Amino acid sequence: MSIGRLYYVMGPSGAGKDSVLSWVREHGISHGVLCAHRYITRPAHAGGENHVALSEAEFQLRAERGLFVLTWQAHGLHYGIGREVEQWMARGADVLVNGSRGIYEQACERFPDMQPVLITASQECMAKRLAARGRESEADIAARLVRSDAYQVPPNALVIRNDGSLAEAGATLLDAIRQRH
Repeated sequence: MSIGRLYYVMGPSGAGKDSVLSWVREHGISHGVLCAHRYITRPAHAGGENHVALSEAEFQLRAERGLFVLTWQAHGLHYGIGREVEQWMARGADVLVNGSRGIYEQACERFPDMQPVLITASQECMAKRLAARGRESEADIAARLVRSDAYQVPPNALVIRNDGSLAEAGATLLDAIRQRH
């Protein structure tokens, strides 16, 4: 049995990472692709991605016990990727994780054979999506867009533009994973 590969999905807010991963979660299982849930100190009903909601105390306890392979903080929240992804890969599953651009180097150290995936979209498209979420002010949205422009894309990243249909972006990601086999 071959070892699975980690696909480290990242991208700016509003690019549609959660939507693409949700599409892959629904359509990728027949290809042996698993999407890991993130553990986040955000209530489950807060909208956005399908995640495991934890209190700050529970998150810290899990972190202290070594139950995460990666952790980071952003926007006042704690995020983690569970150690279970290592077991899935050891059993031959390709695993997608919704990572952070901010800890990309740490992820590379932890998973040297991972494939970075950058999901992006036009500034106009991201601005519309962020405004539709209703969680950020206009100034916050502008700051996020500036930050997305400043990001240096890793040279070996698979770049997926998510300006068109969700199925198109999701299928592009699944096709790239299929080509590996």
